[in-house]
Amino acid sequence: MFKKILIANRGEIACRVIKTARRMGIATVAVYSEADKDALHVISADEAVCIGPAAAKDSYLSIDKIIAACKQTGAQAVHPGYGFLSENQEFSKRLEDDGIIFIGPKHYSVAAMGDKIESKKLAIAAKVNTIPGYNDSIADALEAVEIAKGIGYPVMIKASAGGGGKGLRVAHNDAEAFEGFHSCRSEAKASFGDDRVFIEKYVEGPHHIEIQIIADAHGNTVYLLERECSIQRRHQKVIEEAPSPFIDDTIRRAMGEQAVALAKAVRYQSAGTVEFVVGSDKSFYFLEMNTRLQVEHPVTEMITGLDLVELMIRVAAGEQLPFVQGDIKPKGWAIECRINAEDPFRGFLPSTGRLVRFQPPLAVDGEVRVDTGVYEGGEISMHYDSMIAKLICHGDDRSQAIVRMRDALNGFLIRGVASNIPFQAALVQHPRFVSGIFTTAFIADEYPKGFVAADVPYEDPGLLAAVAAFARRRYIDRAVQIGGQMTGHPRRVGSNWVVVIEGKNYPMTLETIAGGYSIVCGGKRYDIVSDWLFRELVFNGSCNGKPICLQLERAGLEYRISHFGKQVKAVVMTAKADRLLALMPVKAPPDLSKFLLSPMPGLLREVLVHEGQQVRAGEKLAVIEAMKMENILKAEKDCKVKHIVSGPGESLSLDQVIVEFE
Repeated sequence: MFKKILIANRGEIACRVIKTARRMGIATVAVYSEADKDALHVISADEAVCIGPAAAKDSYLSIDKIIAACKQTGAQAVHPGYGFLSENQEFSKRLEDDGIIFIGPKHYSVAAMGDKIESKKLAIAAKVNTIPGYNDSIADALEAVEIAKGIGYPVMIKASAGGGGKGLRVAHNDAEAFEGFHSCRSEAKASFGDDRVFIEKYVEGPHHIEIQIIADAHGNTVYLLERECSIQRRHQKVIEEAPSPFIDDTIRRAMGEQAVALAKAVRYQSAGTVEFVVGSDKSFYFLEMNTRLQVEHPVTEMITGLDLVELMIRVAAGEQLPFVQGDIKPKGWAIECRINAEDPFRGFLPSTGRLVRFQPPLAVDGEVRVDTGVYEGGEISMHYDSMIAKLICHGDDRSQAIVRMRDALNGFLIRGVASNIPFQAALVQHPRFVSGIFTTAFIADEYPKGFVAADVPYEDPGLLAAVAAFARRRYIDRAVQIGGQMTGHPRRVGSNWVVVIEGKNYPMTLETIAGGYSIVCGGKRYDIVSDWLFRELVFNGSCNGKPICLQLERAGLEYRISHFGKQVKAVVMTAKADRLLALMPVKAPPDLSKFLLSPMPGLLREVLVHEGQQVRAGEKLAVIEAMKMENILKAEKDCKVKHIVSGPGESLSLDQVIVEFE
């Protein structure tokens, strides 16, 4: 067994590998960029080596620097995590040449599966089901149209070196095939340096289901069941679960056996994932093989009781798998939500900055798990991906796993940056998700105009009003008890209150009971009991004897409440104050239409207009870079530029003015 390994990665996955290595008694070396000098993986490792500036190409993607760090520290092996160099055949070959073990598959297996066109040919040779299509590089758009017509619409146009949703288009007619070919080719060239494009049949009603495999150097290959990954937004996975609610034992076995056959065909060693698209008729076809650990590997660990990182390390050290296929039986159900630094209410724009508060739900062995690479007070950098954490919940069955996930999301507290927790909370209680009957089009179908706060359903708004009243009344009851008050003029606290939420009034009566208050609102009674304290942002208690968990904080005269994805602002007042408020004039919000505001924190790459320029609606104004993504800001209407407020190279905060118009 290795005495010391280096983790050629950062963030959550680096911390995940460090935990297993420490449990195995293996020393760890972290590598980090200058932007990550205070990161959690750096603090957690036994040693850490700086390998360059913030840009990934100069640090985490520098093979020479990582190999030099191995030699400097005496690391015998390298775990690549996922992303960066994890599927780079040159990296694994260079390590091998230098006598350093790559904790992953051999370079020839990586090469065989790294090219989508060649991997499909290998899959066909291994008798793995493949999607009908044209499996060679296509010369031009006209040829693409002819091929698409021959296959039959709809078709999927894909870049051979694509990934992460880049270089992929679905075409339903000749025009879309022509345009899609050009888009895929230019995207692939810019993102991967490889503009080869191929076409295959688009499967109707598709599910994205993947098979986890593990193989050793002794000829043993086992599939560790499947993961359902159909809940996606723009081809990026959002929620994963294991097992799949869609497939049955017969399909599971057939997919698993084909995944094993493919792995053996490329002499695979280590953990890997074979991805399939499964049609509504349960026909399944090979998509690609990921020759690395997947982001969503924890759900497989939760239902099998195995540690995939440990197995990867042991296989790399030459050990034999300690089990055979017949030993793998699913235990319960697991669901994973990816918690990202993005604002779901602003089109999922990236959010960067300091984590003012980071309080994940309490981990419970076998029930709730949180994998993260951040800590309270740390920074979410604009230089890397947006993942903050992964929340994984396990239950005896799918229903119990969903309930635990809902409760965990309600109690997951993040402040300082926006997160997609409200969106995740809305998804896991959506009737279609709960039913288990959904496809990869689920999010596009249910949220065609994006995620809007007002569209989040909530069955009992009276509960939110009652909790706000609870908080306000507890504050007043404490104020009444403060000493030094004027004799003969005690504060009289009435029982009639009004809570205003989203412009609607909720009149109520409130009486003290043991441990809380009994509140009657809209003819419904809420007996709320809690030991909640003013400094706490997570409210735990019970309502009518049933546990509740939500987020509650005071901001001036308002109480901000988050529960099951619903976020509201509540104003609590006496019935008399409510009558007086109705007589007050309404202050109009400021007119911001004459300003171009930054929709996110990020780096202002370009300003594409100049002072005095006449601009037409839809014309490009500026480019902002955040989390490896370029965001183009366009004019919403015809206007004239009055003043350029922020210049290229400037780091922008949220809503910072970039351009002022006349």
